[in-house]
Amino acid sequence: MSAPTAPSLSADLFDCIQVNLAALAGRRDPHAHLAPGARLGFSPRPGRAGLPTVEPRLDDHLAAAETLLGLRVAARWTTSGRPSAGDLLGEHDVVYAVADAFHLPWVPYCGRRHMEHSFLAEADAGSVTVTDAYHNDTPWGSARPGAWHLSPADLADALPEGATVVAFHHEPPDVRAQIRCDAPAPETIARYVRSYAEHEDRATALEHLTLETWLLTRARRLHAAARADTRGPDEAVEEHLADWAKLTEQTYLAHRRVQRGRPEPTGVTDRLARLLAADADVFGAHPSGPAAPATGSDLRTVVIEETAAVLRLPTEAVVGATRLSDLPAFSSFRLVEIVERLEERLELEFDPDDLVPENLHDIESLCRTAERSAKGER
Repeated sequence: MSAPTAPSLSADLFDCIQVNLAALAGRRDPHAHLAPGARLGFSPRPGRAGLPTVEPRLDDHLAAAETLLGLRVAARWTTSGRPSAGDLLGEHDVVYAVADAFHLPWVPYCGRRHMEHSFLAEADAGSVTVTDAYHNDTPWGSARPGAWHLSPADLADALPEGATVVAFHHEPPDVRAQIRCDAPAPETIARYVRSYAEHEDRATALEHLTLETWLLTRARRLHAAARADTRGPDEAVEEHLADWAKLTEQTYLAHRRVQRGRPEPTGVTDRLARLLAADADVFGAHPSGPAAPATGSDLRTVVIEETAAVLRLPTEAVVGATRLSDLPAFSSFRLVEIVERLEERLELEFDPDDLVPENLHDIESLCRTAERSAKGER
């Protein structure tokens, strides 16, 4: 592999899936990469070990990339294990890929930790050049942005289980994303914090919470950078970010102590609750929850985004379909996933009597059904 060459990007603001979407958009518009931070929310979903997580799914990142960065999915496929450069790139000049970091030789997780990790790949005289903008310090060393030349053998060894690959059309959004922070309901914060505070396996809870606080802190740093880009610096925001950084450090220390069989330090989850509640005051949040997106164009946007993400289709394909069942990707399994994702994102529960095909097989019917549930109507 060749020596790294760092791209120009505020890479330390992003997670390992999001960062290379921002890097790709930044090739066309150097100022666009902060757009994913325009809107800050807090929407935990069920995760591993019975614990909630704020970690976005790949489909969530792709949906946000289309809306905020203008990256519309042109093609998506999964390679077989040990692919050739042709298998990875197809007919495209550059692709975005996600694979297991355990096998990627340029990241410190290689041989140490299984986790999804993204990179960009481009053809290079029969081989591949990999660009990865990820920036992080880990227990096994530092990950820094760079570009590496992979021979055919290097590429095969890096992807023994294949990769998820996406090619994009880049169409910059017409309107710059509005800076906005959506405040979660107090019970959403309480339920999330309680899950970690009361989990019986403390080592597992703190291991997961270490990642959670890292993700929460980076999301707030990215949001603050997007705010500062339009509104200038804010001392209160900087102090708040410093408190989030301290929580991330405190959580990691608590995890390592419990991992070694020592007593758990107190105060981690209490501090987490205080900081989540303080987000609304510091960032000037707007109330969120069922009432906010429950009517009108906002709700329709949510329904379209979630449906497109589940079906792995461009939003215009979903909007243009008379019936969702006419789309080749649609099935009863995908319908269940659409309903579950809408319930999570809108923080509501569909009325059981509404869960019939007539109410769920087109966008307008889905919107009416979600709106009735949000209002508590039958």
